[in-house]
Amino acid sequence: MTLEEVITEQASVERAAQCHGACLEEALLSAQDNDCLTVGVYESAKIMNLDPDSVSFCVLAVDEDFECDIALQIHFTLIQSFCFDNEISIVRVSNVQRLAEIVGDKAGQFEDAHCLLITNPTDGSWEDPSLEKLHLFCQESRGQNDWLPEVALFER
Repeated sequence: MTLEEVITEQASVERAAQCHGACLEEALLSAQDNDCLTVGVYESAKIMNLDPDSVSFCVLAVDEDFECDIALQIHFTLIQSFCFDNEISIVRVSNVQRLAEIVGDKAGQFEDAHCLLITNPTDGSWEDPSLEKLHLFCQESRGQNDWLPEVALFER
């Protein structure tokens, strides 16, 4: 592989990361507008326990401040396991603050934006092309043995 090919491949990966980040942001905003978004580790665990079939997509967010939080890591492990067992697409993001800005207000409405769930509406009327792209991305990642792909959220 030549240097030019390596640089081209890296640029392609960066463009794909930006695309997936934009898709995630669009899907979260659309889910929020359609009242299909659950924010918070405990709230998400409740939904998964009460109505697991309604869960369509899961986002886990970790940053340096919470890497040593053992309780949060245990919850993440259980949520990941649930998602894998129930074939729910799941991604990881590393910018909790940006995630909270997307789904909340600037005043810190959502302090616990470490786990977000996108659920299916009861009437089945809502479909989002961005969410479909994310499902495809997760499926392709699993095909490459990347069971928890990371999506980059960029500052605006």
